[in-house]
Amino acid sequence: MIENIEAPVKNRAKKYESYLLPEDRYLGPGSRQKAIALELYQTVRQLPIVAPHGHVDPRLLADPDYRFASPVDLFIIPDHYILRMLYSQGISLESLGVPAQGGPEPEERPHRLIWQTFADNFHLFRGTPSGLWFREALATAFGIGEKLTADNAQEIYDQISDKLNEPAFRPRRLYEQFNLEVLCTTDAATDTLAHHQAIRDSGWGGRILPTFRPDAVINLDDAHWRQNIDRLSEVCGLTVDSYGRYLQALTERRAFFKTMGAKATDHSALTPYTAELTKPEAETIFERALKGQVTPDEAHRFTGHMLMEMARMSLEDGLVMQLHTGVVRNHNPLVYNRFGPDKGGDIPVQAEFTHNLAPLLQKYGNDSRLTLILFTLDEAAYACELAPLASHYPALKLGPPWWFHDSLNGMRRYFDQVMETAGVFNTAGLNDDTRPVSSLPAPPHD
Repeated sequence: MIENIEAPVKNRAKKYESYLLPEDRYLGPGSRQKAIALELYQTVRQLPIVAPHGHVDPRLLADPDYRFASPVDLFIIPDHYILRMLYSQGISLESLGVPAQGGPEPEERPHRLIWQTFADNFHLFRGTPSGLWFREALATAFGIGEKLTADNAQEIYDQISDKLNEPAFRPRRLYEQFNLEVLCTTDAATDTLAHHQAIRDSGWGGRILPTFRPDAVINLDDAHWRQNIDRLSEVCGLTVDSYGRYLQALTERRAFFKTMGAKATDHSALTPYTAELTKPEAETIFERALKGQVTPDEAHRFTGHMLMEMARMSLEDGLVMQLHTGVVRNHNPLVYNRFGPDKGGDIPVQAEFTHNLAPLLQKYGNDSRLTLILFTLDEAAYACELAPLASHYPALKLGPPWWFHDSLNGMRRYFDQVMETAGVFNTAGLNDDTRPVSSLPAPPHD
């Protein structure tokens, strides 16, 4: 399609379709509705962005001179939304530059070819949040007023590359230009937070706060759980060889995260099941897990028990508790075994909240010192269960539409089903839930 695709494409004479991004583009179809919404928007548009839940890698901000190597590194390789859509049309992850785990590495594919593949198939993203976010980032962050097409792909690649070489496009400068007040990352319980410490030591004024995510040491069915426990022992300086020391290690890690500015914890479980085990039961399951003998039922019960323990600890240390449920991770073993997690192979499932959350809510939900924010991928639960639960228990708040539903239509469905029962003040506002730094100011996110 393109001659000498490795050579930069400059000075093209052809004019391409321009994007018009009117100020009221996200504010509904009706002219009266747009006018009211725009008037409201004008009162808050200059306020700083608070990003309480996301997945930006803190190493990008630890190095003041960090730069993205190419548009592919910024937009494609780290974005599972883009990967899953292209893969669904038979485009291999290898051809998109995704590295395989173990074994011989395939020959590295030039990023210009990867970008061309993306542009050749950009029509796949019509009507999707990914297409909307990408268009927004091109126009508002990079000043590119053209629609990405197969014909202009290399010209746009060059324009983005030129921008990425400018000091203004270093992640720290983007943080400042986007008027961010605080950006929260998501960090494993075993993370030393060295990048966060480097940010602090640098004297830079950006507020990058960690979030405590203990899934890898709580979910006993995690493929690397035993290695993660060894890592937990290492970072805590104690041998986690018993249930008592396990709880001690988690308490100490939470305290350390708080000293580094953490305001919240983040938990992911297949279901919102909670149950309180007796101490002997918890000890027995933990000891079996250390020996590699735990059953799926025991792992399920232990996760439910540890969610109860995390709620108890949040009452003690004040960390907000976020719970994401209702997704089968790594549904496609062919992709997972070759490329690892977070490559687009996660699929939502139905969730039941009223009975599953009853043990936790009946023990801790009446205490307003606890803030538990629930996220779900099962939209059927919004009106039937989540809104009534949140409209009753003081500790409970509803998270915004998440993951597959963080879109304009997803937000409309959420408001239609939740507000009549829960009201606005029993919800938790908006999240960005983003990985690419350049999409942080692009609405809509969760």
